[in-house]
Amino acid sequence: MNTRLIAKVEIKNQNIVKPIYFEGLKKIGNSKKVIQEICKHEIDEIIYLDLVASLYQRKLDLNLLKENLQNIFVPATVGGGIRSIDDCNNFFENGADKISINTYALQTNKNLINTIAKKYGSQSVVINIESKKIDNNWYCFSDNGRINSNVKVDDWIKIVQDLGAGELFIQSVDKDGTKSGYDIELFDKIFKICSVPVIIGSGAGSLRDIEKIIEIIKPEAICLSSLIYDDFSIINKIKKLLEKYNDK
Repeated sequence: MNTRLIAKVEIKNQNIVKPIYFEGLKKIGNSKKVIQEICKHEIDEIIYLDLVASLYQRKLDLNLLKENLQNIFVPATVGGGIRSIDDCNNFFENGADKISINTYALQTNKNLINTIAKKYGSQSVVINIESKKIDNNWYCFSDNGRINSNVKVDDWIKIVQDLGAGELFIQSVDKDGTKSGYDIELFDKIFKICSVPVIIGSGAGSLRDIEKIIEIIKPEAICLSSLIYDDFSIINKIKKLLEKYNDK
Protein backbone atom coordinates (compact mmCIF):
# COMPACT_ATOMS: atom_id res chain seq x y z
CA MET A 1 0.00 0.00 0.00
CA ASN A 2 1.26 3.45 -0.94
CA THR A 3 0.60 6.35 1.43
CA ARG A 4 -0.85 9.34 -0.43
CA LEU A 5 0.21 12.89 0.39
CA ILE A 6 -2.66 15.38 0.58
CA ALA A 7 -2.69 19.14 1.13
CA LYS A 8 -5.54 20.65 3.15
CA VAL A 9 -6.49 24.12 1.94
CA GLU A 10 -8.87 26.03 4.18
CA ILE A 11 -10.81 28.80 2.48
CA LYS A 12 -12.22 32.01 3.91
CA ASN A 13 -13.44 34.50 1.34
CA GLN A 14 -10.80 34.65 -1.43
CA ASN A 15 -7.93 33.48 0.73
CA ILE A 16 -6.38 30.38 2.19
CA VAL A 17 -6.05 30.65 5.94
CA LYS A 18 -4.58 28.45 8.65
CA PRO A 19 -6.15 28.09 12.09
CA ILE A 20 -4.45 26.81 15.23
CA TYR A 21 -6.69 24.55 17.33
CA PHE A 22 -9.29 25.34 14.60
CA GLU A 23 -9.28 28.97 15.80
CA GLY A 24 -7.35 32.19 15.14
CA LEU A 25 -7.04 32.30 11.38
CA LYS A 26 -3.67 33.20 9.90
CA LYS A 27 -3.86 34.45 6.30
CA ILE A 28 -1.64 32.40 3.97
CA GLY A 29 -2.48 34.03 0.63
CA ASN A 30 -4.69 34.15 -2.43
CA SER A 31 -6.40 30.79 -2.76
CA LYS A 32 -5.80 30.24 -6.47
CA LYS A 33 -2.10 31.15 -6.28
CA VAL A 34 -1.45 28.97 -3.22
CA ILE A 35 -3.24 25.97 -4.72
CA GLN A 36 -1.27 26.32 -7.95
CA GLU A 37 1.99 26.47 -5.98
CA ILE A 38 1.07 23.35 -4.01
CA CYS A 39 0.22 21.43 -7.17
CA LYS A 40 3.49 22.46 -8.84
CA HIS A 41 5.27 20.35 -6.23
CA GLU A 42 3.40 17.18 -7.22
CA ILE A 43 1.01 16.79 -4.31
CA ASP A 44 -1.16 13.68 -4.74
CA GLU A 45 -4.49 15.28 -3.78
CA ILE A 46 -6.01 18.33 -2.13
CA ILE A 47 -8.79 18.69 0.43
CA TYR A 48 -10.58 22.00 -0.14
CA LEU A 49 -12.65 23.18 2.84
CA ASP A 50 -14.72 26.33 3.22
CA LEU A 51 -14.22 27.03 6.92
CA VAL A 52 -17.27 29.19 7.52
CA ALA A 53 -19.98 27.83 5.20
CA SER A 54 -21.52 25.56 7.82
CA LEU A 55 -20.85 27.98 10.67
CA TYR A 56 -22.66 30.83 8.90
CA GLN A 57 -25.19 28.46 7.27
CA ARG A 58 -24.37 29.65 3.78
CA LYS A 59 -23.42 27.99 0.51
CA LEU A 60 -19.86 27.44 -0.61
CA ASP A 61 -18.76 29.93 -3.31
CA LEU A 62 -19.06 27.78 -6.44
CA ASN A 63 -17.54 30.40 -8.73
CA LEU A 64 -14.46 30.56 -6.53
CA LEU A 65 -14.32 26.77 -6.36
CA LYS A 66 -14.44 26.47 -10.15
CA GLU A 67 -11.78 29.14 -10.58
CA ASN A 68 -9.49 27.60 -7.96
CA LEU A 69 -9.70 24.08 -9.40
CA GLN A 70 -9.42 25.10 -13.05
CA ASN A 71 -6.37 23.47 -14.65
CA ILE A 72 -5.59 21.61 -11.42
CA PHE A 73 -4.84 18.03 -12.39
CA VAL A 74 -4.93 16.32 -9.00
CA PRO A 75 -8.03 14.88 -7.30
CA ALA A 76 -9.89 17.37 -5.10
CA THR A 77 -12.11 16.59 -2.13
CA VAL A 78 -14.40 19.55 -1.41
CA GLY A 79 -16.37 20.35 1.74
CA GLY A 80 -18.28 23.16 3.35
CA GLY A 81 -21.99 23.67 3.92
CA ILE A 82 -23.22 20.45 2.30
CA ARG A 83 -26.87 19.88 3.18
CA SER A 84 -28.34 18.06 0.18
CA ILE A 85 -27.74 16.03 -2.96
CA ASP A 86 -28.08 19.27 -4.94
CA ASP A 87 -25.11 20.70 -3.05
CA CYS A 88 -23.10 17.62 -3.99
CA ASN A 89 -24.14 17.96 -7.64
CA ASN A 90 -22.93 21.56 -7.64
CA PHE A 91 -19.59 20.57 -6.12
CA PHE A 92 -19.00 17.84 -8.70
CA GLU A 93 -20.02 20.12 -11.58
CA ASN A 94 -17.48 22.71 -10.45
CA GLY A 95 -14.40 20.53 -10.07
CA ALA A 96 -14.78 18.25 -7.06
CA ASP A 97 -13.81 14.58 -7.37
CA LYS A 98 -15.08 13.70 -3.87
CA ILE A 99 -17.12 15.49 -1.25
CA SER A 100 -16.30 15.97 2.42
CA ILE A 101 -19.13 16.18 4.93
CA ASN A 102 -19.21 16.79 8.67
CA THR A 103 -21.61 19.26 10.27
CA TYR A 104 -24.94 18.47 8.60
CA ALA A 105 -24.52 14.71 8.79
CA LEU A 106 -23.34 14.86 12.39
CA GLN A 107 -25.91 17.34 13.70
CA THR A 108 -28.98 16.90 11.51
CA ASN A 109 -29.23 14.04 9.03
CA LYS A 110 -26.70 11.22 9.01
CA ASN A 111 -28.69 9.42 6.30
CA LEU A 112 -27.47 11.96 3.76
CA ILE A 113 -24.24 9.93 3.78
CA ASN A 114 -26.10 6.88 2.51
CA THR A 115 -28.00 8.92 -0.08
CA ILE A 116 -24.76 10.34 -1.49
CA ALA A 117 -23.03 6.95 -1.46
CA LYS A 118 -25.90 5.34 -3.35
CA LYS A 119 -25.93 8.03 -6.04
CA TYR A 120 -22.20 8.62 -6.52
CA GLY A 121 -20.55 5.58 -4.95
CA SER A 122 -18.87 5.18 -1.58
CA GLN A 123 -15.52 6.21 -3.02
CA SER A 124 -16.88 9.75 -3.45
CA VAL A 125 -17.82 10.25 0.23
CA VAL A 126 -15.19 11.44 2.72
CA ILE A 127 -16.30 11.93 6.31
CA ASN A 128 -14.45 14.75 8.05
CA ILE A 129 -14.10 13.99 11.77
CA GLU A 130 -12.90 16.81 14.02
CA SER A 131 -11.96 14.96 17.21
CA LYS A 132 -11.22 16.27 20.67
CA LYS A 133 -10.35 14.33 23.81
CA ILE A 134 -12.54 14.99 26.85
CA ASP A 135 -11.70 12.98 29.96
CA ASN A 136 -10.84 9.56 28.50
CA ASN A 137 -12.87 9.69 25.30
CA TRP A 138 -12.64 11.42 21.94
CA TYR A 139 -15.74 13.25 20.74
CA CYS A 140 -16.79 14.52 17.32
CA PHE A 141 -16.92 18.29 16.89
CA SER A 142 -18.43 20.35 14.09
CA ASP A 143 -18.48 23.92 12.76
CA ASN A 144 -14.71 24.02 12.53
CA GLY A 145 -14.07 22.54 15.96
CA ARG A 146 -16.56 24.73 17.82
CA ILE A 147 -19.52 22.51 18.70
CA ASN A 148 -19.36 19.22 20.59
CA SER A 149 -21.86 16.73 19.18
CA ASN A 150 -21.46 14.52 22.27
CA VAL A 151 -21.01 11.62 19.83
CA LYS A 152 -17.93 9.53 20.52
CA VAL A 153 -15.50 9.23 17.61
CA ASP A 154 -15.43 5.43 17.67
CA ASP A 155 -19.26 5.26 17.65
CA TRP A 156 -19.46 7.73 14.75
CA ILE A 157 -16.89 5.81 12.75
CA LYS A 158 -18.97 2.65 13.00
CA ILE A 159 -22.13 4.54 11.99
CA VAL A 160 -20.68 6.28 8.93
CA GLN A 161 -18.99 3.11 7.70
CA ASP A 162 -22.34 1.30 7.86
CA LEU A 163 -23.95 4.20 5.95
CA GLY A 164 -21.51 3.82 3.06
CA ALA A 165 -18.70 6.28 3.72
CA GLY A 166 -15.72 5.43 1.55
CA GLU A 167 -13.00 7.28 3.43
CA LEU A 168 -12.43 9.01 6.78
CA PHE A 169 -10.50 12.22 7.34
CA ILE A 170 -9.52 12.30 11.03
CA GLN A 171 -8.30 15.56 12.55
CA SER A 172 -7.37 16.48 16.11
CA VAL A 173 -8.72 19.78 17.45
CA ASP A 174 -5.98 19.85 20.10
CA LYS A 175 -3.17 19.25 17.61
CA ASP A 176 -4.28 21.09 14.48
CA GLY A 177 -1.88 23.83 13.42
CA THR A 178 0.45 23.30 16.38
CA LYS A 179 3.21 21.40 14.54
CA SER A 180 3.76 19.50 17.80
CA GLY A 181 3.41 15.99 16.36
CA TYR A 182 0.48 13.70 15.69
CA ASP A 183 -1.95 12.43 18.30
CA ILE A 184 -0.60 8.89 18.22
CA GLU A 185 -3.01 7.67 20.89
CA LEU A 186 -6.02 8.81 18.86
CA PHE A 187 -4.89 7.26 15.60
CA ASP A 188 -3.80 4.02 17.20
CA LYS A 189 -7.26 3.71 18.74
CA ILE A 190 -9.32 4.47 15.63
CA PHE A 191 -7.26 2.40 13.21
CA LYS A 192 -8.34 -0.71 15.09
CA ILE A 193 -11.99 -0.14 14.18
CA CYS A 194 -11.71 1.34 10.67
CA SER A 195 -12.70 -0.77 7.69
CA VAL A 196 -12.26 2.01 5.10
CA PRO A 197 -9.20 4.09 4.15
CA VAL A 198 -8.17 6.77 6.64
CA ILE A 199 -6.59 10.17 6.01
CA ILE A 200 -4.79 11.46 9.08
CA GLY A 201 -4.27 15.14 9.80
CA SER A 202 -3.28 17.66 12.48
CA GLY A 203 0.05 18.14 14.16
CA ALA A 204 2.87 17.38 11.73
CA GLY A 205 5.79 19.72 12.32
CA SER A 206 8.70 17.84 10.80
CA LEU A 207 9.72 15.01 8.53
CA ARG A 208 10.34 12.95 11.64
CA ASP A 209 6.72 13.36 12.75
CA ILE A 210 5.62 11.93 9.41
CA GLU A 211 8.14 9.11 9.52
CA LYS A 212 7.03 8.19 13.06
CA ILE A 213 3.34 7.91 12.18
CA ILE A 214 4.16 5.78 9.12
CA GLU A 215 6.31 3.44 11.18
CA ILE A 216 3.59 3.03 13.80
CA ILE A 217 0.41 3.02 11.73
CA LYS A 218 1.13 3.19 7.96
CA PRO A 219 -1.97 5.23 7.06
CA GLU A 220 -3.52 5.25 3.60
CA ALA A 221 -3.00 9.02 3.41
CA ILE A 222 -1.43 11.93 5.28
CA CYS A 223 -2.90 15.43 5.06
CA LEU A 224 -0.76 18.50 5.72
CA SER A 225 -1.17 22.26 5.77
CA SER A 226 1.05 24.24 8.19
CA LEU A 227 4.19 22.31 7.31
CA ILE A 228 3.62 22.91 3.60
CA TYR A 229 3.01 26.63 4.02
CA ASP A 230 6.37 27.05 5.75
CA ASP A 231 8.14 25.74 2.64
CA PHE A 232 6.30 24.37 -0.39
CA SER A 233 9.39 22.44 -1.47
CA ILE A 234 9.01 20.17 1.56
CA ILE A 235 6.32 18.37 -0.44
CA ASN A 236 9.06 16.87 -2.60
CA LYS A 237 11.08 15.83 0.46
CA ILE A 238 8.05 14.14 2.00
CA LYS A 239 7.32 12.31 -1.25
CA LYS A 240 10.86 10.92 -1.22
CA LEU A 241 10.43 9.89 2.41
CA LEU A 242 7.21 8.06 1.57
CA GLU A 243 8.93 6.15 -1.23
CA LYS A 244 11.01 4.37 1.42
CA TYR A 245 7.89 2.91 2.98
CA ASN A 246 5.59 2.46 0.00
CA ASP A 247 4.97 -1.04 -1.29
CA LYS A 248 6.47 -2.59 1.86
